[in-house]
Amino acid sequence: MELLQLRCLIAVSETLHFGRAAQSMGMLPASFGRHIRLLEESLGHRLLLRTTRSVSLTPEGKRFVEGAREIVDRADQLKATFLNGGSGAVPTLRIGAIDSAAAGLMPQLLPRLREVVPDLEVEMIEQKTIRLLPRILSGSLDLAIVRPPETRDMRLEFCTLFRETAVVAVPENHPLAKRDRITVQDMGEEPLIVPDRRSRPHSHDLTMKLFIESGLTARVAQIAEEKQTIVSLVGTGVGLAIVPRWASRLAVGGVVFVELALPDQLPPRELALSAVWLRDTRNPLRDTFVDVLTRNLDGLSATG
Repeated sequence: MELLQLRCLIAVSETLHFGRAAQSMGMLPASFGRHIRLLEESLGHRLLLRTTRSVSLTPEGKRFVEGAREIVDRADQLKATFLNGGSGAVPTLRIGAIDSAAAGLMPQLLPRLREVVPDLEVEMIEQKTIRLLPRILSGSLDLAIVRPPETRDMRLEFCTLFRETAVVAVPENHPLAKRDRITVQDMGEEPLIVPDRRSRPHSHDLTMKLFIESGLTARVAQIAEEKQTIVSLVGTGVGLAIVPRWASRLAVGGVVFVELALPDQLPPRELALSAVWLRDTRNPLRDTFVDVLTRNLDGLSATG
Protein backbone atom coordinates (compact mmCIF):
# COMPACT_ATOMS: atom_id res chain seq x y z
CA MET A 1 0.00 0.00 0.00
CA GLU A 2 1.58 3.26 -1.15
CA LEU A 3 0.76 6.91 -0.49
CA LEU A 4 0.16 7.54 -4.20
CA GLN A 5 -2.39 4.73 -4.27
CA LEU A 6 -4.26 6.34 -1.39
CA ARG A 7 -4.25 9.69 -3.19
CA CYS A 8 -5.69 8.02 -6.29
CA LEU A 9 -8.48 6.41 -4.28
CA ILE A 10 -9.33 9.73 -2.59
CA ALA A 11 -9.41 11.49 -5.97
CA VAL A 12 -11.84 9.00 -7.50
CA SER A 13 -14.00 8.97 -4.34
CA GLU A 14 -14.49 12.73 -4.70
CA THR A 15 -15.23 12.76 -8.44
CA LEU A 16 -16.76 9.28 -8.93
CA HIS A 17 -15.24 9.47 -12.40
CA PHE A 18 -11.97 7.77 -13.39
CA GLY A 19 -11.12 10.19 -16.19
CA ARG A 20 -11.58 13.34 -14.11
CA ALA A 21 -9.78 11.78 -11.14
CA ALA A 22 -6.81 10.78 -13.30
CA GLN A 23 -6.70 14.29 -14.77
CA SER A 24 -6.73 15.87 -11.32
CA MET A 25 -3.71 13.71 -10.42
CA GLY A 26 -1.91 14.53 -13.68
CA MET A 27 -1.90 10.84 -14.66
CA LEU A 28 -2.91 8.77 -17.65
CA PRO A 29 -6.14 6.79 -17.04
CA ALA A 30 -4.38 3.46 -17.54
CA SER A 31 -1.70 4.28 -14.97
CA PHE A 32 -4.33 5.65 -12.57
CA GLY A 33 -6.42 2.49 -12.87
CA ARG A 34 -3.38 0.32 -12.22
CA HIS A 35 -2.71 2.06 -8.91
CA ILE A 36 -6.31 1.47 -7.82
CA ARG A 37 -6.11 -2.18 -8.84
CA LEU A 38 -2.84 -2.72 -6.95
CA LEU A 39 -4.35 -1.12 -3.85
CA GLU A 40 -7.39 -3.40 -3.99
CA GLU A 41 -5.17 -6.45 -4.50
CA SER A 42 -2.95 -5.56 -1.55
CA LEU A 43 -6.00 -5.20 0.70
CA GLY A 44 -7.90 -8.19 -0.64
CA HIS A 45 -11.08 -6.11 -0.94
CA ARG A 46 -12.98 -4.42 -3.75
CA LEU A 47 -13.07 -0.71 -2.95
CA LEU A 48 -14.87 0.54 -6.06
CA LEU A 49 -17.74 -0.67 -8.19
CA ARG A 50 -17.15 0.26 -11.82
CA THR A 51 -19.39 0.05 -14.87
CA THR A 52 -19.09 1.72 -18.26
CA ARG A 53 -21.36 4.50 -16.97
CA SER A 54 -20.73 4.91 -13.26
CA VAL A 55 -18.27 4.57 -10.38
CA SER A 56 -19.23 4.12 -6.73
CA LEU A 57 -17.57 3.15 -3.47
CA THR A 58 -18.27 -0.24 -1.93
CA PRO A 59 -19.09 -0.29 1.80
CA GLU A 60 -15.47 -1.34 2.41
CA GLY A 61 -14.31 1.47 0.16
CA LYS A 62 -16.31 4.07 2.09
CA ARG A 63 -14.74 2.95 5.37
CA PHE A 64 -11.25 2.75 3.92
CA VAL A 65 -11.25 6.12 2.18
CA GLU A 66 -11.87 8.01 5.43
CA GLY A 67 -8.81 6.41 6.97
CA ALA A 68 -6.87 7.07 3.78
CA ARG A 69 -7.66 10.78 4.03
CA GLU A 70 -6.27 10.90 7.55
CA ILE A 71 -3.03 9.22 6.44
CA VAL A 72 -2.58 11.54 3.46
CA ASP A 73 -3.41 14.62 5.51
CA ARG A 74 -0.88 13.65 8.18
CA ALA A 75 1.78 13.01 5.54
CA ASP A 76 1.13 16.45 4.01
CA GLN A 77 1.26 18.03 7.46
CA LEU A 78 4.58 16.33 8.24
CA LYS A 79 6.05 17.54 4.96
CA ALA A 80 4.83 21.09 5.57
CA THR A 81 6.29 21.08 9.08
CA PHE A 82 9.75 20.16 7.84
CA LEU A 83 9.61 22.54 4.88
CA ASN A 84 8.64 25.43 7.15
CA GLY A 85 11.08 24.48 9.88
CA GLY A 86 14.25 25.64 8.15
CA SER A 87 15.95 29.00 8.54
CA GLY A 88 14.19 31.88 6.83
CA ALA A 89 10.99 29.89 6.37
CA VAL A 90 7.94 31.89 5.24
CA PRO A 91 5.08 31.81 7.79
CA THR A 92 2.28 29.70 6.33
CA LEU A 93 -1.38 29.46 7.27
CA ARG A 94 -3.44 26.57 5.90
CA ILE A 95 -7.07 27.56 5.44
CA GLY A 96 -10.07 25.62 4.16
CA ALA A 97 -13.14 27.38 2.80
CA ILE A 98 -16.51 26.42 1.37
CA ASP A 99 -17.35 27.97 -1.99
CA SER A 100 -19.30 30.81 -0.37
CA ALA A 101 -16.31 31.93 1.69
CA ALA A 102 -13.79 31.29 -1.09
CA ALA A 103 -15.69 33.54 -3.51
CA GLY A 104 -17.23 36.13 -1.22
CA LEU A 105 -15.08 36.43 1.89
CA MET A 106 -11.44 35.47 1.33
CA PRO A 107 -10.68 37.87 -1.58
CA GLN A 108 -11.67 40.78 0.69
CA LEU A 109 -10.04 39.44 3.83
CA LEU A 110 -6.58 38.35 2.64
CA PRO A 111 -5.31 41.87 1.76
CA ARG A 112 -6.28 43.04 5.25
CA LEU A 113 -4.54 40.02 6.79
CA ARG A 114 -1.33 40.75 4.87
CA GLU A 115 -1.36 44.30 6.20
CA VAL A 116 -0.83 42.72 9.62
CA VAL A 117 1.49 39.89 8.50
CA PRO A 118 3.10 41.13 5.26
CA ASP A 119 5.17 38.02 4.48
CA LEU A 120 2.38 35.54 5.25
CA GLU A 121 1.79 32.72 2.76
CA VAL A 122 -1.75 31.34 2.70
CA GLU A 123 -2.46 27.84 1.42
CA MET A 124 -6.18 27.63 0.72
CA ILE A 125 -8.30 24.63 -0.23
CA GLU A 126 -11.91 25.01 -1.37
CA GLN A 127 -14.12 22.10 -0.34
CA LYS A 128 -17.45 21.23 1.24
CA THR A 129 -17.92 21.33 5.00
CA ILE A 130 -18.06 17.53 5.27
CA ARG A 131 -14.60 17.36 3.67
CA LEU A 132 -13.03 20.24 5.61
CA LEU A 133 -13.90 19.21 9.17
CA PRO A 134 -11.88 15.95 9.03
CA ARG A 135 -8.89 17.96 7.78
CA ILE A 136 -9.13 20.21 10.83
CA LEU A 137 -9.23 17.18 13.11
CA SER A 138 -6.24 15.57 11.38
CA GLY A 139 -4.22 18.78 11.65
CA SER A 140 -3.72 19.27 7.91
CA LEU A 141 -5.64 22.58 8.09
CA ASP A 142 -5.19 25.32 10.67
CA LEU A 143 -8.65 26.80 10.23
CA ALA A 144 -11.69 26.52 7.96
CA ILE A 145 -14.71 28.64 7.04
CA VAL A 146 -17.74 26.32 6.94
CA ARG A 147 -21.47 25.86 7.40
CA PRO A 148 -21.71 24.75 11.06
CA PRO A 149 -23.18 21.22 11.28
CA GLU A 150 -26.23 20.49 13.40
CA THR A 151 -24.19 18.09 15.55
CA ARG A 152 -20.81 19.55 16.45
CA ASP A 153 -17.69 17.59 17.36
CA MET A 154 -16.61 18.73 20.82
CA ARG A 155 -12.97 18.65 19.67
CA LEU A 156 -13.69 21.61 17.41
CA GLU A 157 -14.10 25.29 18.27
CA PHE A 158 -16.72 27.18 16.21
CA CYS A 159 -16.98 30.96 15.90
CA THR A 160 -20.13 32.23 14.17
CA LEU A 161 -19.30 34.97 11.66
CA PHE A 162 -22.52 36.00 9.96
CA ARG A 163 -25.56 34.70 8.12
CA GLU A 164 -26.04 34.91 4.36
CA THR A 165 -29.41 35.74 2.87
CA ALA A 166 -30.86 33.89 -0.12
CA VAL A 167 -31.86 35.05 -3.59
CA VAL A 168 -33.54 33.34 -6.54
CA ALA A 169 -31.51 32.57 -9.68
CA VAL A 170 -33.79 32.96 -12.72
CA PRO A 171 -33.18 32.61 -16.50
CA GLU A 172 -32.99 36.15 -17.91
CA ASN A 173 -35.81 35.47 -20.41
CA HIS A 174 -38.16 34.09 -17.73
CA PRO A 175 -41.22 36.24 -16.80
CA LEU A 176 -40.13 36.26 -13.13
CA ALA A 177 -36.80 37.83 -14.10
CA LYS A 178 -38.55 41.19 -14.43
CA ARG A 179 -39.75 41.15 -10.81
CA ASP A 180 -38.10 43.08 -7.99
CA ARG A 181 -39.03 40.30 -5.55
CA ILE A 182 -40.12 36.67 -5.88
CA THR A 183 -42.20 34.72 -3.34
CA VAL A 184 -42.23 30.98 -2.78
CA GLN A 185 -45.79 30.96 -4.16
CA ASP A 186 -44.48 32.49 -7.40
CA MET A 187 -42.24 29.43 -7.74
CA GLY A 188 -44.94 26.90 -6.82
CA GLU A 189 -45.31 25.49 -10.35
CA GLU A 190 -41.74 26.12 -11.49
CA PRO A 191 -39.11 23.38 -11.93
CA LEU A 192 -36.32 23.72 -9.38
CA ILE A 193 -32.62 22.91 -9.23
CA VAL A 194 -31.53 21.95 -5.71
CA PRO A 195 -28.20 20.88 -4.16
CA ASP A 196 -27.50 17.26 -3.27
CA ARG A 197 -28.40 16.90 0.41
CA ARG A 198 -25.57 14.42 1.09
CA SER A 199 -22.93 17.04 0.36
CA ARG A 200 -24.83 20.32 0.91
CA PRO A 201 -27.49 19.69 3.58
CA HIS A 202 -27.87 23.36 4.58
CA SER A 203 -28.59 24.65 1.07
CA HIS A 204 -30.79 21.67 0.22
CA ASP A 205 -32.90 22.03 3.36
CA LEU A 206 -33.23 25.78 2.84
CA THR A 207 -35.20 25.23 -0.35
CA MET A 208 -37.23 22.23 0.77
CA LYS A 209 -38.30 23.76 4.11
CA LEU A 210 -39.39 26.99 2.45
CA PHE A 211 -41.78 25.08 0.22
CA ILE A 212 -43.07 22.84 3.02
CA GLU A 213 -43.72 25.80 5.33
CA SER A 214 -45.54 27.55 2.48
CA GLY A 215 -47.80 24.52 1.98
CA LEU A 216 -46.27 23.68 -1.39
CA THR A 217 -44.42 20.75 -2.92
CA ALA A 218 -41.08 21.55 -4.50
CA ARG A 219 -40.95 20.41 -8.13
CA VAL A 220 -37.34 19.20 -8.23
CA ALA A 221 -36.19 18.99 -11.85
CA GLN A 222 -32.47 18.54 -11.23
CA ILE A 223 -30.07 17.84 -8.37
CA ALA A 224 -26.52 19.18 -8.59
CA GLU A 225 -23.60 19.66 -6.18
CA GLU A 226 -21.64 22.75 -7.17
CA LYS A 227 -23.10 26.28 -7.09
CA GLN A 228 -21.43 27.06 -10.41
CA THR A 229 -23.19 24.07 -11.96
CA ILE A 230 -26.53 25.02 -10.42
CA VAL A 231 -26.38 28.59 -11.71
CA SER A 232 -25.22 27.38 -15.13
CA LEU A 233 -28.22 25.01 -15.31
CA VAL A 234 -30.49 27.95 -14.50
CA GLY A 235 -28.99 29.78 -17.46
CA THR A 236 -29.87 26.91 -19.79
CA GLY A 237 -33.52 27.02 -18.67
CA VAL A 238 -33.61 23.81 -16.62
CA GLY A 239 -35.30 25.59 -13.71
CA LEU A 240 -35.03 28.15 -10.92
CA ALA A 241 -32.75 27.87 -7.88
CA ILE A 242 -32.63 29.38 -4.40
CA VAL A 243 -28.98 30.23 -3.73
CA PRO A 244 -26.91 32.26 -1.23
CA ARG A 245 -26.59 35.92 -2.25
CA TRP A 246 -22.85 35.53 -2.93
CA ALA A 247 -23.68 33.30 -5.92
CA SER A 248 -24.76 36.43 -7.81
CA ARG A 249 -21.02 37.11 -8.20
CA LEU A 250 -20.60 34.06 -10.42
CA ALA A 251 -19.96 35.10 -13.99
CA VAL A 252 -22.72 33.08 -15.67
CA GLY A 253 -24.53 34.54 -18.66
CA GLY A 254 -28.28 34.37 -19.06
CA VAL A 255 -29.06 34.46 -15.32
CA VAL A 256 -30.48 37.21 -13.12
CA PHE A 257 -30.74 37.15 -9.32
CA VAL A 258 -33.95 38.37 -7.70
CA GLU A 259 -34.63 39.04 -4.02
CA LEU A 260 -36.51 36.25 -2.23
CA ALA A 261 -39.55 37.63 -0.36
CA LEU A 262 -40.98 35.60 2.54
CA PRO A 263 -44.40 35.94 4.21
CA ASP A 264 -44.40 37.73 7.55
CA GLN A 265 -45.35 34.54 9.37
CA LEU A 266 -42.21 32.74 8.20
CA PRO A 267 -38.90 33.38 9.97
CA PRO A 268 -35.97 34.73 7.90
CA ARG A 269 -34.10 32.04 5.99
CA GLU A 270 -30.35 32.50 6.18
CA LEU A 271 -27.25 30.31 5.94
CA ALA A 272 -24.78 30.57 8.80
CA LEU A 273 -21.05 30.85 8.17
CA SER A 274 -18.55 29.95 10.90
CA ALA A 275 -14.81 29.75 11.43
CA VAL A 276 -13.67 26.45 12.97
CA TRP A 277 -10.38 25.19 14.38
CA LEU A 278 -9.06 22.49 16.69
CA ARG A 279 -9.98 23.24 20.28
CA ASP A 280 -7.26 23.75 22.92
CA THR A 281 -4.42 24.26 20.41
CA ARG A 282 -1.99 27.17 20.11
CA ASN A 283 -1.40 28.78 16.73
CA PRO A 284 -0.44 32.50 16.68
CA LEU A 285 -1.02 32.86 12.92
CA ARG A 286 -4.47 31.34 13.20
CA ASP A 287 -5.32 33.60 16.12
CA THR A 288 -4.20 36.62 14.10
CA PHE A 289 -6.42 35.53 11.20
CA VAL A 290 -9.44 35.17 13.50
CA ASP A 291 -8.73 38.57 15.07
CA VAL A 292 -8.51 40.32 11.68
CA LEU A 293 -11.63 38.49 10.50
CA THR A 294 -13.80 39.36 13.50
CA ARG A 295 -12.64 43.01 13.56
CA ASN A 296 -13.60 43.47 9.90
CA LEU A 297 -16.90 41.59 9.80
CA ASP A 298 -19.03 44.72 9.55
CA GLY A 299 -17.12 45.91 6.51
CA LEU A 300 -17.16 42.64 4.58
CA SER A 301 -19.75 42.72 1.81
CA ALA A 302 -20.01 38.93 1.85
CA THR A 303 -22.67 39.24 4.53
CA GLY A 304 -25.18 39.88 1.73
